[in-house]
Amino acid sequence: MMRYSDIVGPPAFPTFEPAERLLMGPGPSPIYPSVLQSLAKPTLGHLDPQFIKMMDEVKQMTQYAFQTSYPLTFIVSAPGSAGMETAFVNLVEPGEKVIVCRNGVFGGRMVENVLRCGGIPVIIDQEWGKPVDPDSLEITLKANPDTKIVAFVHAETSTGAASDAQLICEIATKYHCLTIVDSVTGLGGIPLFTEKWNIDAIYSGSQKCLSCIPGLSPVAFSPRAAEKIKNRKSKVQSWFLDLNLVMAYWEDGLQAGQRAYHHTAPVNSLYALHEALRLLCQEGLENAWNRHREMHLLLLEGLQDLGFTFLVDEPFRLPQLNAVFLPSGIENEANLRKKLLLEHQLEVGAGLGALSGKIWRIGLMGYGANKENVEQCLNAIKKVI
Repeated sequence: MMRYSDIVGPPAFPTFEPAERLLMGPGPSPIYPSVLQSLAKPTLGHLDPQFIKMMDEVKQMTQYAFQTSYPLTFIVSAPGSAGMETAFVNLVEPGEKVIVCRNGVFGGRMVENVLRCGGIPVIIDQEWGKPVDPDSLEITLKANPDTKIVAFVHAETSTGAASDAQLICEIATKYHCLTIVDSVTGLGGIPLFTEKWNIDAIYSGSQKCLSCIPGLSPVAFSPRAAEKIKNRKSKVQSWFLDLNLVMAYWEDGLQAGQRAYHHTAPVNSLYALHEALRLLCQEGLENAWNRHREMHLLLLEGLQDLGFTFLVDEPFRLPQLNAVFLPSGIENEANLRKKLLLEHQLEVGAGLGALSGKIWRIGLMGYGANKENVEQCLNAIKKVI
């Protein structure tokens, strides 16, 4: 029998005090002060009527952000990657053919999800830094008439490229396919009209243009998608992400007794998202989109003056995620990023995959998209190069 005297002594650490960094990478983004403050509010039970009322408000504001009235709009209690998996495990059944438009790292993750669901991926590869090609999609759909789903990334975080989600969904709908759309970096930063564009499943993340803490994934599913989920021939392979179970927790209604318990929601994190969404609603989507665009143009001018060039052609650039080649003659970009972090408390992102060591990814997201941050970023970069 264990004696208390046998327990090894606990390690002793001081309270953790993180440095103040200016986050201008691909995410997380700087967080609104009032969002951080909301985390300290008293924790409620996840079926408390007051918390349920707040959940309804989060749902309504999320519908505004996505520009949809889809009833199945809610928050996955996990990061954007779990939002992605929620879409695939619920909509893809074994043996079903899924066209995936891959033009960066996150299109590649879609392929992996299709495979793990037992689906058959048909991959359309695009050059990294280019948007998804609608003509290639139509050609592939004609050659694969049994396709059930088309999946693509609206705002590719690894390259800073935006694709024409409206046109891609229009083509997919013409061929009677459902659509799965990644807008983790897009939501709140560029125009997005989920219902008008006939998007069937879309997911995002709390830590990008919403300027909330990491760890939550807003999602929305069309009635067509919800119908498919309810009529699946096989069980959803994930219990935690099975929308047949989760949707009962996010149904409308203010009484705790009307909600079916599924899991303990991250209560304080949802307080933070409520505040972040409230601030987005207060600013207005159009104003938020314009602000991101204006700050991008300011950053672009300064970077070009320093000799940087952009990976993505102008019509397809994400204003909130700027992928840039460093000036000629600079060989070790990692050392420069380290200097920015340690000497100027500024974080910018490295390239991923095939672009590793070749580009920087500079984020202008949400609360971080302001003139002061752009100027601070440009001044720091000028000093280190």
